[in-house]
Amino acid sequence: MESLTWESDVPQLRSPVLVCSFRGWNDAASASSRALATAAESLDAELVAQVDPEEFFDFQTTRPTISLSDGVARHIEWPQNNLYAARVPAADRDIVLLDGTEPNLRWRTFSEGIATAADTLGAEMVVTMGALIAEVSHTLPVPITGLASSEELVEELDLERSNYEGPTGIVGVVHDCCRQLGMTSASLWAAVPHYVAAVPNPKAALALLRRLEGLTGIAVEASELELETEGYEEQIGRAVDANPEIKELVERIEAEQAEQFAGEGGELPSADSIAREFQQFLRQQGK
Repeated sequence: MESLTWESDVPQLRSPVLVCSFRGWNDAASASSRALATAAESLDAELVAQVDPEEFFDFQTTRPTISLSDGVARHIEWPQNNLYAARVPAADRDIVLLDGTEPNLRWRTFSEGIATAADTLGAEMVVTMGALIAEVSHTLPVPITGLASSEELVEELDLERSNYEGPTGIVGVVHDCCRQLGMTSASLWAAVPHYVAAVPNPKAALALLRRLEGLTGIAVEASELELETEGYEEQIGRAVDANPEIKELVERIEAEQAEQFAGEGGELPSADSIAREFQQFLRQQGK
């Protein structure tokens, strides 16, 4: 892809996994983009390549933004699709992160270019993350559904299978292009409550990160997200309690989700059990 510019020589990485997140249609409550940003900060990822937005965006639809200082224009920020790389000595592999904005134009060209860049970097696996609006409760563990390029990977990840068929975002197209190049691929989706979909959801971002850790074997420090999740649940809880209609809705959703888990022969995991599992995961990382 001619519009992709490498910052320097292509980095030499160890069996890297490419993780992608796109702002826009695929990013309800900013959950997936926040998850990726947290991973980039935790792992000290460095910029390795950028995609020129000129060919892929309708700037009347996705407008650039301008920053000001004391009333003076400083610079224009264009929609970005950037590749970052991080070496992770404590893990068996390195990681490449695509922090993007869903393009408006030329999806096939864009997606094929991303897949080619992943192949150039030696990526053996591609993981796309997204978040969707659903009838779920903010009080319960975040449901993570997913797709994978093989039945074995679905079983390994213990994913709730998605039965969705219909329109897709750029995540689906990138996923398909990478699969066609022979890379193992998976797509993780967090469900966010429809009644607070306009509020950034750190709980869903944290759930995506934890599932990503289990898939890649790369631990991500996310204490800030954990604190924000506590504040999020308290804030939304107070707002729900103050509105009888919303409170009734949430209670109904909780009952339906509990019934669904019971019908599947499972139980809702507690926060303590989730924490214990993650602590065990960190101990397994050794260094």
